[in-house]
Amino acid sequence: MATRVAVMGATGYTALEVIKILLRHPHVEIVAVTSRQDPAPISSVHPSLTGQLDLVLQNLSPAEISARAECVFSCLPHGASADVIPELLRGGARVVDFSADYRLGSASVYEKWYGHKHPDPERLGVVPYGLPELYRDAIRSADLVANPGCYPTSVILPLSPLLKAGLIVAEDIIVDSKSGVSGAGRSLKLTTHFPECNESVSAYSVGRHRHVPEIDHILSKFGGQETSVIFTPHLIPMDRGILSTTYSRPMGEVSEEAILDCLRDFYKDEPFVKVVDRLPATKDTLGTNYCHLTARIVRGRVVTISCIDNLVKGAAGAAVQNFNLMFGYSETTAL
Repeated sequence: MATRVAVMGATGYTALEVIKILLRHPHVEIVAVTSRQDPAPISSVHPSLTGQLDLVLQNLSPAEISARAECVFSCLPHGASADVIPELLRGGARVVDFSADYRLGSASVYEKWYGHKHPDPERLGVVPYGLPELYRDAIRSADLVANPGCYPTSVILPLSPLLKAGLIVAEDIIVDSKSGVSGAGRSLKLTTHFPECNESVSAYSVGRHRHVPEIDHILSKFGGQETSVIFTPHLIPMDRGILSTTYSRPMGEVSEEAILDCLRDFYKDEPFVKVVDRLPATKDTLGTNYCHLTARIVRGRVVTISCIDNLVKGAAGAAVQNFNLMFGYSETTAL
């Protein structure tokens, strides 16, 4: 018996990626794809789905969606997602939310970074963060899961085991991340216009990127110490992929091998996180749900390097991984 699923906000890159994964999932039937635009075949927006999915994009109400689907992948923007999710839950659907609406721990922090009041503040701090490597048990029983941001995934995976083990200092953590252009979404923007970003690398949102509070919140919560990261993202002229390098101070005398052993031990049973000896590159994880990571000690600093595909492990793949846990399927199904 297949699980009936719907994809809300189905016109973007992450929605396309999740649809492609779900189409090869043996226990899934996609029953609805939604958009606020005029009704149109999904293949007219995503030509790569021609002959694979014969559905029309519809502007359905939350009640109509929950009447059709047992699980909803919400690819709506921040703010818009939390406006409709309570009604989806009341209708009996379970939800994997791609937005940042349920990732943070408090309404005041959300309002500070997103510039408006949270539509559903009572659930903040209660909804499981959708990183199975950290919160698998909570995800299994959840009706709503906050799918992680792409940058935070690439940062939290290498740092959280080291903080938990007390191997690095929680303060003064520097994060340098680089992302392909698809991370900016499908909407037209001057900065992602081909002549503007091709053959150019640029930093953006320095000190004010919205993933900062998410990274700090999860690292502090899981690691048991208040962190304060300096996060600088960069736009790289490639379609997809994230490479993140972090710099932290060791807690006392710590060897490089001890750092790597901690990471290897923490992730030894994880299907999608691979601790490698080499320096990973974005092509190593292109199109996959894997994170490759490693660590070095350089001039008294612990340096971690990790890479993911921002559209898969950083979004759609993580969402399907969460879905599999929520509905009792093998975690690696379709991935």
